Amino acid sequence: MSRRRHPSGSRHVVAYNWPVYVVGTAVAVGGALAGRRLRGIARTAAWTAGAAGAWWTAASLAASHAVYDRSPLHTWVWLAPALARAGRPAHPGRHLVVSSGLDEASAVIGSLHPGGEQTVADLYDALPVVAPSLRRARRRVVPRPGSVACTADALPSPDASMDTVVAAFALHELRAAADRDAAFGEVARVLRPGGALVLVEHCRDAANIAVFGPGAHHFMPRSRWLGAARRAGLRLAYEQRMGGFVTVFVLVRPDR
Repeated sequence: MSRRRHPSGSRHVVAYNWPVYVVGTAVAVGGALAGRRLRGIARTAAWTAGAAGAWWTAASLAASHAVYDRSPLHTWVWLAPALARAGRPAHPGRHLVVSSGLDEASAVIGSLHPGGEQTVADLYDALPVVAPSLRRARRRVVPRPGSVACTADALPSPDASMDTVVAAFALHELRAAADRDAAFGEVARVLRPGGALVLVEHCRDAANIAVFGPGAHHFMPRSRWLGAARRAGLRLAYEQRMGGFVTVFVLVRPDR
């Protein structure tokens, strides 16, 4: 069992993604050294590559620190106000927490809202592709006892049984559009009329591309998330930015 009591911060992001940072540092140093020896266009190319490697390494660390160490993201104290601003009761009620292998939400939400019955759904074992960084995270943070292993097209809840579904950094691990659509369809199935999906993700937008560079390809554009929600019959009721680089969507199943 994991001995770490605090949620993942920027130093844990480095531990999960250390090969990326090794490559970025190597490109930065290699570009600088090569730029001293080369001439003309080759020197410009080397220095450009080195600068890009240095920027994305430093900027991604700074962004991760802003999101995971400095913002209220991991506290989940923002959940109740976000639900209220979406026109929902300011508590998750009976709720389902969906994880794809790194669940750092369910325990905190459960402690903040002890009166709400909670189920934790774990998609990890059913993921068609598991990123190496997620494997490292899984070894460090084991699933909570009682988590239910499931698939994207079969969440472990009856029809119209949940007031809220929470999915934090989970659904982007479903790389195929069909799998994401299946998951959104399942969320709509288990939500009661008027219930809400709280989706937390990095979006592939200008800010994230600027600081994460090629790593932002792993993120989904905002339009893709909203398209999947729309196809499942969910409507956007509230949206906020967290730490400058993470987006919180509250998507509601209409009463009718």
